Amino acid sequence: MLEKNALYVVATPIGNLSDISLRALDVLGKVDLIAAEHVQNSQHLLSAHAITTAKWVSLHQHNETAVSEKILALLDAGKSVALVTDAGTPGISDPGAILVRLVRAQGHRVIPVPGANAAVCAMSAAGIMNPHFLFYGFLPAKSGLRKRVLAALQSYPCTLIFYEAPHRILECVTDMLAVFGPDRELTIARELTKLFETIHTGSLLQVLHWLQADANQQKGEFVLLLSAAEVPDKSEISEQGRHTLTCLLAELPLKQAVKLTAEISGENKKTLYQLALDLKAADSSG
Repeated sequence: MLEKNALYVVATPIGNLSDISLRALDVLGKVDLIAAEHVQNSQHLLSAHAITTAKWVSLHQHNETAVSEKILALLDAGKSVALVTDAGTPGISDPGAILVRLVRAQGHRVIPVPGANAAVCAMSAAGIMNPHFLFYGFLPAKSGLRKRVLAALQSYPCTLIFYEAPHRILECVTDMLAVFGPDRELTIARELTKLFETIHTGSLLQVLHWLQADANQQKGEFVLLLSAAEVPDKSEISEQGRHTLTCLLAELPLKQAVKLTAEISGENKKTLYQLALDLKAADSSG
């Protein structure tokens, strides 16, 4: 049973047309209106599932605000509306966030109908052990700004997930190589759920050579999964941290020297405390 005055945010397949839920098909077959990024693309999906009665409106990044006002009027009148994009989940590197925000601000329900998402799909098949990830989406198109963004992400201790278009894939991986060095691991997931689906993992240098060696691997839509930065071993004290602790121990009580060293150096306080005990013991025995 559909709710009136409600916006349904409906995820659609990212490639294989069978990757759509029964609930999504039920909603799309019953709502009063479907707002689609490109109507023709979405009509093809519904036709494949024998849904031909839907009423449509086009909602994309260039008209979202104007069309949102029309949709709000329909919701005020008791109608139900579904939002879909060309592929995947609306509002995730796709139009939809403006509409959802306006609808919620007006007090209408926004009901998610979950389904395919390229980033999660790629993660599930990559075999990455780190349970933490940051989804960035599309990087800037220009190399200079892209490198600055990548540099800001350089020390993140989680998998970094990016989307990329085929005409920028080579220069994007080249910039990653320049910023992160040759050894960080990169998984490329290309054309997920489609005929030429490819999932390939290697070092940044290896992946760049792999792309350059086969122009066919440069085609399609890409998800890039970059391995996390290595977390410094907190069980080891840096030379600077050791030097700071040694100087402070000469002037202050042990606990105060440890506390100040931790604040100054960022070193682990427990490890510093053990080192301080060792240094005191060495002084006593000497």
